[in-house]
Amino acid sequence: MDGDTLFTIGALARRTGLTVKTIRFYSDTGIVPPTDRSPAGYRLYDIGALARLDLVRTLRDLGLDLAVIRQVLDREVSVPEVAAAHADALEAQIRTLRLRRAVLRAVAKRGSTPEEMDLMHKLAKLSDDERRRFINDFIDDTFGGFDANADFVDMMRSAMPELPDDPEPNQVDAWVELAELTQDPDFRAAVRRMAEYQAAERAQGDVTGLHHDLTETVRDTVGRALDVGIAPASAEATPILDALTARYAQTFSRADDADLRHWLLTRLEIAGDPRAERYWHLLAVINGWPVPPSLAPVFTWFTEALRTHTPQQSRVQ
Repeated sequence: MDGDTLFTIGALARRTGLTVKTIRFYSDTGIVPPTDRSPAGYRLYDIGALARLDLVRTLRDLGLDLAVIRQVLDREVSVPEVAAAHADALEAQIRTLRLRRAVLRAVAKRGSTPEEMDLMHKLAKLSDDERRRFINDFIDDTFGGFDANADFVDMMRSAMPELPDDPEPNQVDAWVELAELTQDPDFRAAVRRMAEYQAAERAQGDVTGLHHDLTETVRDTVGRALDVGIAPASAEATPILDALTARYAQTFSRADDADLRHWLLTRLEIAGDPRAERYWHLLAVINGWPVPPSLAPVFTWFTEALRTHTPQQSRVQ
């Protein structure tokens, strides 16, 4: 094509697919100024203006505003710089849209009221730092002021809700439920009782940690009893209970006697709030971790067996 060829606005519109009105707007704002004018005063554009107009259309299709486009055309910023910045902005918009989609799907699943939907939207929009502060405030309120089990508190602080950029509706739902749970005054009071009990135990010399091994022992031992249908109040439960209390006595360096069983029963009742297990279940869903099987059945069996087979007396703590 001859580089000296000039185009009218109409010809430019036919070549680019843009409307005459749009090209005139770009011309009036100086983004694609006319190269010349005809003797009759009509605007004329050269091949460079055509290329400039093609670039403007491409940048607009990509969502850039006219101020940025002008900077590109005037070579104040490079195309790669603009592309990188715009890609980052689009990524943020995509994350927002994905989050909104997940909230709407969770609302549809829950059958939420307008008030609940508003709460879900606000909670879902919290940043990672804001979610961490939310949970840390809960931990501070429930464990603050107590010399509780340091390993347990550290475990709670290390397990923060990390809602992904593209959450599933059940992850949004789990985060909302976790937020509601941690704001529940009754649950907070229950966790404070747990912290107070841990502090009292530490004051008496218990520095034995998290006792994952004991949890596994109870899970495996009682799990087998449940599998074969042994009731906690039955005579068949006695040797199972004896084996478990012996293991606790060994771990805590205590005599395996009635006092140990009363102490253990108190310990299980304080730690046995099902909402505590729900807390960890929700965290697993939010973070995409494998959700562990519930320990409630085995510890319920253990607690009932202790109540049944332990003589009644004032509990020793």
